Amino acid sequence: MDRAVPRATGRGILLVALATLLFAVMDGISRHLSQHYPVVQIIWVRHLVFLGLALVLIGPRRLVPTFRSRQPAIQWLRSLIMVVNSAMFVLTFKFLPLADGHAIVAAGPLIVVALSVPLLGEAVGVRRWAAVLVGFAGVLVILRPGFGVFDAAVIFPLLGAGLYALYQILTRLVGRTDSVQTSLLYSAAIAAGVLSLIGPFEWRPPDAQGWALLLLIGVLGSLGHMAIITALQVAPAAALQPFNYMLLVWAAVVGLVAFGEFPDGWTVLGAALVAGCGLYTFQREHRAEAARRRAA
Repeated sequence: MDRAVPRATGRGILLVALATLLFAVMDGISRHLSQHYPVVQIIWVRHLVFLGLALVLIGPRRLVPTFRSRQPAIQWLRSLIMVVNSAMFVLTFKFLPLADGHAIVAAGPLIVVALSVPLLGEAVGVRRWAAVLVGFAGVLVILRPGFGVFDAAVIFPLLGAGLYALYQILTRLVGRTDSVQTSLLYSAAIAAGVLSLIGPFEWRPPDAQGWALLLLIGVLGSLGHMAIITALQVAPAAALQPFNYMLLVWAAVVGLVAFGEFPDGWTVLGAALVAGCGLYTFQREHRAEAARRRAA
């Protein structure tokens, strides 16, 4: 047995753990910034930094070839969806505790399963549909509508989860013809370009600390995305998927340390249901894919 395989998988797991930590810290800083600066300004600076780092990584010689897409319309659509999705996430953490917001957003993979039927033509069995329903029940446990704890701000993470699911579906579609680098460049360039059209009208001059934090979330987000991409290059996606839910743990830690928040028992229970069902649906998908490969 090749010892390099488990080492590569271990490296991939560490990279995913690092990425989820970076995202949790980024969301915590975004929450702080959202109390002082417009949401558009926050995501504009973040995507400008993201674009700058993407251009450096791709290099000037490969820029034009990388930007060529066989499905430019879908690339534009998924990139525009990402802009709105980014705004939903910042609004989520402006009005809701970090752990609560992430627990709701964690339903995204389950929404992907539901959307994969009409949009990708994929077959979803009874067990995976049952897991989707149980996962949504977990979201209801977190929201508890009708029990006096429902917050209207939950519309932001719900929309964010739905938009992110659609973003992933469209990313799968373009992934059949375009490279990861092409999708990355489209995401960064279109988001930065669109936000540059409205960002100046929503600009509030930052102080030194504001500038430092605005640039920091751009760096954290970019490094997080790069860590995920690198992890997928060195390790199987099936081995990495379970560790994406570490974001729930990191969000709870950041919320506790930075804002003195801790999720209540119902939120923990709902998050466990959502994460458990998400892992189950991924496992079923992985087994189905393995069976298709053996049959081919």
